[in-house]
Amino acid sequence: MEYRQLGASGLQIPVLSFGTATFGGGNEFFKAWGNTDVAEARRLIDICLEAGVNLFDTANVYSRGRAEEILGKALEGRRNEVLISTKATFPMGDGPNDFGSSRQHLLKECDDSLRRLGTDHIDIYHLHGFDARTPVDEALRTLDDLVQSGKVRYIACSNFSGWHLMKSLSVSERHGWARYVGHQVYYSLINREYEWELMPLGQDQGVGAIIWSPLASGRLSGKIRRGQPAPPESRLQQGGGQGPDVPDEYLFGIIDVLDQLAAETGKTVPQVALNWLLQRPTVTSLVFGARNEEQLRQNLGAVGWNLTPGQVARLDAASATPPIYPYWHQRGFPMLKSSVVL
Repeated sequence: MEYRQLGASGLQIPVLSFGTATFGGGNEFFKAWGNTDVAEARRLIDICLEAGVNLFDTANVYSRGRAEEILGKALEGRRNEVLISTKATFPMGDGPNDFGSSRQHLLKECDDSLRRLGTDHIDIYHLHGFDARTPVDEALRTLDDLVQSGKVRYIACSNFSGWHLMKSLSVSERHGWARYVGHQVYYSLINREYEWELMPLGQDQGVGAIIWSPLASGRLSGKIRRGQPAPPESRLQQGGGQGPDVPDEYLFGIIDVLDQLAAETGKTVPQVALNWLLQRPTVTSLVFGARNEEQLRQNLGAVGWNLTPGQVARLDAASATPPIYPYWHQRGFPMLKSSVVL
C-alpha cells in the first residue's frame, strides 16, 4: 500500500481508504448502500488492515450514527492501528440547532461521535458541507478548540466551493488557528469539475483531496454499458445513487476505453478507473465502500501498478468535457497557467 502526505500536514494516509456508509442500513437511502453488521465489518476491516488500508471514513449522518457505532465496535482492541475520519454539519435531528457548523452543534456532535466510536480522539474531522448561516470564524475557532483539546488531530472540509475553502484558509491563517489540510470531494472520470478550480487551489494551498464516490455510485463499475442497464441490486437502481446523471453516450464512450485498457493491463474496469484517479494532482486517497469481501478485494487491486502516460491520456480524452466560464476563457491563455497540467 502506498501512503501519501495529507496536504500541508505531517500525516501519512493510504491512497485507498475504506468508507463505512454501507454500515448499518439505517434508512431506505442507506439500505441501498448496504447493511453491514458488526461481524461483517470486522471481517472487512481485517482484510483492509492486511492490505495496509488503515484509514476508515465515516460520518455522523450515516444511518444516524449507526455506522459510527458499528465501526467503533468493529475496531475494539485495534484503535491504535488505525486512523478514523468522521464528519459533522448535516442534520441529526429536527431542532433548529441540530444541524450546521455552529459552536453549539459542532461541540455536541464531536462528543457524540467520540462516544459512538468508542475513542478519545478523531484523527481527521470534516465539516461535511459549508454552512452559510454560521460565521466562518465561529466554525473555525470551534474546530481549533477541538484540536487544542486533543479531541481532534486534523481538520478537513467536504463539498466546499473554491471561495468557501479559500476564505476559510485565510481566516485560519489570520488567527493562527488549525487549517484545513484535506478536502473530501466528488471526483471521477465522469465528473471532472473538481479540476477547474478546487484542484489548483489545493495544490497552491496544500490541501489534499480525499475522493468520495470515485466510481460515481457504480456508473464506472463496468456493470453498466450499451444494452446493459444497471442491475436491479445496484445502488443506482435502489435509489442510493449520488451525483448528476450524465448522457448515456458520454458514459458509454468512457466505458469503451476502460474496457480496452482493462484488456491491455489485465485489470478490471473499476480498477482502471480508480488507478486513473490516483495519478491526478492533489489526490491523496480514494474512499471506497464494499458490501462484501469480493467487492473489497477487487477495489484493493487498484494499487500496486500504474497506467502508462499514454493510457492516462486516452482516458483524459474520452472523459473531457467543455469547462464553464471563466475556465474555458483561462484555458485560452496557457502561458498564464500554473504547474497544474490538465
